[in-house]
Amino acid sequence: MIGQIFPYAETTGSITVRVAPHYLPDQSDPERGYFVWAYHVRVENGGTASVRLMARRWLITDGDGRTEQVEGDGVVGVQPLIGPGGAYDYVSGCPLATASGRMEGRYVMMGEDGGRFPVTIPAFALELPGRKPVH
Repeated sequence: MIGQIFPYAETTGSITVRVAPHYLPDQSDPERGYFVWAYHVRVENGGTASVRLMARRWLITDGDGRTEQVEGDGVVGVQPLIGPGGAYDYVSGCPLATASGRMEGRYVMMGEDGGRFPVTIPAFALELPGRKPVH
């Protein structure tokens, strides 16, 4: 069931990141080359200690191969603490100038001991409904 809700998933150590992208036709303007997607992310802590999501780094590639790198602290304005067995969900968005693209990236997490470690965000396609994914 969770694979149907979140078609993209990647596990790094005890942290699993799941992503479900959705095209937003009501916020897009294809005639002007403006396509918008929302993506729902769930970060699950399968470990025995709390972790804090400190930073993110995204690589966004449009259908013409143009890439943009986006980096920043936390996600959607927070640096959530995720307890053992817990999860943190958020929704964000991405506009593109093309009708397809892809995103991938990583988070920097901090353990209870203050040590930091990278966690992979799975690569996922940004596609109009009914179109083949970009690889």
